[in-house]
Amino acid sequence: MNNITKYSPATPVTELSGVGRARAASLASLGIYTLRDLIYHLPRAYQNRGDVATLGGFDTERERAYVLTVATSVSSAKIKRGMTISKFRAFDESGSCEIVFFNAPFVKEVFHVGATFRFFGRCSFNKMRRLSMSNPKYEPIIPGVPLDDFVPIYPLTAGISTKILEKLIRTALECALPLLDDPLPEGIRLDNRLPSLSLALRDIHFPSDDEALARAQRRLAFDELLRFGLAVSITASGRKRGRGVKFSPVDFTPITSTLGFELTKSQRDAVNDIYRDTVLSTDEDGRTPAMARILVGDVGCGKTVCAELAMYLAVKSGYQAALMVPTEILAKQHFDEIYSRFTALGMKVALLTGSTRASEKKLIYEGAESGEIDIIVGTHALLSDKLEFAKLGLIITDEQHRFGVSQRAHLKDKAENAHMLVMSATPIPRTLALALYGDLDITRITDMPRGRMRVDTFVVDSGYRERINSFIKKQVVEGGQCYIVCPAIEGDEEDDGGLEGAIEYADRLRTLLPDISIATLHGKMRTAEKDAVMLDFALGKSQVLVSTTVIEVGVNVPNASLMIVECAERFGLSQLHQLRGRVGRGKRKSYCILVSDNKSEKSMARLNVMRTTYDGYEIADKDLALRGPGDFFSSNGGDNLRQSGGFAFNAAAMITDPELPERAFSAAREIILRDPALALPEHAALRREALAIAAPSSTIS
Repeated sequence: MNNITKYSPATPVTELSGVGRARAASLASLGIYTLRDLIYHLPRAYQNRGDVATLGGFDTERERAYVLTVATSVSSAKIKRGMTISKFRAFDESGSCEIVFFNAPFVKEVFHVGATFRFFGRCSFNKMRRLSMSNPKYEPIIPGVPLDDFVPIYPLTAGISTKILEKLIRTALECALPLLDDPLPEGIRLDNRLPSLSLALRDIHFPSDDEALARAQRRLAFDELLRFGLAVSITASGRKRGRGVKFSPVDFTPITSTLGFELTKSQRDAVNDIYRDTVLSTDEDGRTPAMARILVGDVGCGKTVCAELAMYLAVKSGYQAALMVPTEILAKQHFDEIYSRFTALGMKVALLTGSTRASEKKLIYEGAESGEIDIIVGTHALLSDKLEFAKLGLIITDEQHRFGVSQRAHLKDKAENAHMLVMSATPIPRTLALALYGDLDITRITDMPRGRMRVDTFVVDSGYRERINSFIKKQVVEGGQCYIVCPAIEGDEEDDGGLEGAIEYADRLRTLLPDISIATLHGKMRTAEKDAVMLDFALGKSQVLVSTTVIEVGVNVPNASLMIVECAERFGLSQLHQLRGRVGRGKRKSYCILVSDNKSEKSMARLNVMRTTYDGYEIADKDLALRGPGDFFSSNGGDNLRQSGGFAFNAAAMITDPELPERAFSAAREIILRDPALALPEHAALRREALAIAAPSSTIS
């Protein structure tokens, strides 16, 4: 690799020394194929090992760096389940600490009495009330050899260690970064006080200090948000030129009379929006534009009823309707309600999921193509190329953040002029909603159905465990049911934060409450298994459901009266609000208990928002102010707002500046206003990147 000039951002990683077929395959699983991919493989977190503490000033709340000298030889022993544990003591001028490693017998050859290391980990007290640190990171202190203060933590995979990846990234930065074009117009960069792309990419990987890292994250987050804003604008502009079928004026009395309740004002407004889009709206040529509208509202606010009225409007106008939802059990629940209501009105409804028998699928395909079936409710099975409609006029997707633009567009391809209605229970801050839903017109449902009782919310620590268990038993004895949500499937023996997984929690609870039927649900279970567990809970066969956040998108269980969220500080407020919305859907007085042992001021402030606030939009706005916008762009924690099938936010998931998204989205709007087709030479790179993530239905060529 003497002649580094032969490398460019497009150079395959296989051209680098040390990258053979196997390693290239491992890199490919991380989405890394070229040197540019290496440069943009951003750290997911950082360890500030330059901020060294003393044992006398230890911190049990977070990981810290400590420079310690080994005081005793390493002793190892076998413990339960074939694991080994290795221990020794180390000290500094302020005290001593036990260092513990699990399944690492090789440390006997690493740590010798008198040697000094920089350890990075979290201190805690062991059972003997002595200071201890489990599985810390470590680096030897060698005179004259400096250590990096900030250590990046990268997403890894089998066959790719941090050391290997860091070496490859350093090579890519040296060889290809100077040749990487900066797509951001200079005026926008200067107006927003952003560093150059080259400097930002160097500092995002190997920052010299906090300020350098913050500047780099801000620049790269701005780039991601700008690209997303441009893609949404392109999609929106393409959508506005689409034509839709024209629905007929309809009297809704036959269907509203079957509801058994009056629509709320927000529901009436939502139905009026849909009616105006599909029946009354005309463009300059006198044609009806295709509706592309999103209904946003809290869990239980009545979005599905609005969707049913929209389907009624479509069918009475002579068209078919399709409703796509993310899970089979939710599809079955929607189908049961729609079937009973619409069959009585003389309309034919079918259910299509992955588990539908082949013979039934064949009949559904034939009925849809002939026009005999009026409404099809289903999962991703609706995307099948075998499913064709005679006259599809309305497409509805529920829990839209589980699908994305590309999947919505794939369903839309089945009928070019069909209207599109999507629904979401994810409360989005008002300042972000326009950009995130920029390809859709927004209707907000802000009130709840009459008779819906408020869910009393409490914030407690684990010291209330015995009282919580008694309350679970009380609810079940009185006929109610309980959800318990854990942040992980399994606990972590190395985690000092009290993390207990759903599986361990359920096992422990079965021992404490042997007379109660307790089920477990998590994301690693097969779809059929998850559906069976959820169905049993919905039918009352199990009384307590211990789960991860897979119940966030769940069925309606009106009998559920208690929601318990463990380690609640680990969840976003919008996610906690959605989880809380799983209870209080029936006639029972309902409760939500948020359990957290994290007493930090920031965590308590966030959880107290949940205790005192019940409006989803207000909660989302407060979450934005407390935590910054990063979590709204994160791919974990349930608040996944990625609108495009292949686009993920990386740097944007780290930002804390609440003004940055609006700055980036404003810049995108200004660019599109000045250059709608992104045809100017200075926008060529932005055009390529925006089109790569825009909806496939975009009309810009």
